[in-house]
Amino acid sequence: MYTIGIDIGSLTTKIVLLNAGKIIDKIQDRSLHNFTAIGTQLFHQILEENNLTLGEIGNIYSTGYGRHSIPKLTSNIITEISAHARGAQFFFPKVQSVIDIGGQDSKAIRLNPKSLAVIDFQMNDKCAAGTGRFLEVMADALEIPIENLGNLALQSKSPVQISSTCTVFAESEVIGQFAQGAAKQDIAAGIHNSIAKRVASMAKRIKIAEPIVFCGGVALNPAVKIALENELNMKLFVPKYPQHTGAIGAALIAQERIKN
Repeated sequence: MYTIGIDIGSLTTKIVLLNAGKIIDKIQDRSLHNFTAIGTQLFHQILEENNLTLGEIGNIYSTGYGRHSIPKLTSNIITEISAHARGAQFFFPKVQSVIDIGGQDSKAIRLNPKSLAVIDFQMNDKCAAGTGRFLEVMADALEIPIENLGNLALQSKSPVQISSTCTVFAESEVIGQFAQGAAKQDIAAGIHNSIAKRVASMAKRIKIAEPIVFCGGVALNPAVKIALENELNMKLFVPKYPQHTGAIGAALIAQERIKN
């Protein structure tokens, strides 16, 4: 039985097609502030590319920032917390905690080690600091492509201190550091340490425990992973498709809730 999970994030929309618990296909694109249009477009695209009709889909669940924006496709909605927890379990069945850093929010989730149910969580959804957007702004300030920021940071031997917790002030601080002659790689390392401190502080409030799964688009950045591991003094596991963890979780929950 085919099921679909749709994760409409503030920056990126992801869709995953499952059949009997196996990933058949996945697709993503920028949300572009029109959640209904991009969600609908990608949904029909994944059907077409897999020669499927709507009638062949057993269940559809949506999650993410724009989860309420596609009522013509589905009224089945789950929270991002539940979706990411379930998606992390798909890759790491013994997971006890999840850290998700997306485009405009970050989350720390604690799971019951026996039932794997969510028992506590923290979210940063009011400020861009500690999110992918923060890294984008900092990359622009350094005038380097965002995809190069992490590897640049790993070249640093003397990271600078970024003290501001506000994205706007941190950007000014980065520009000031650069003007004073600090090397780009040292500024980049300071940026990653800053985001790690903010996310780790949130994670510590819920007393996260290992094994920890690190997901979301920012999990593709190796410097963030290393900085977080150093800040937490714990190992993080990155799933095969970190950006699609929420959509995978939504598709799995869709499968589990098919009415007999």
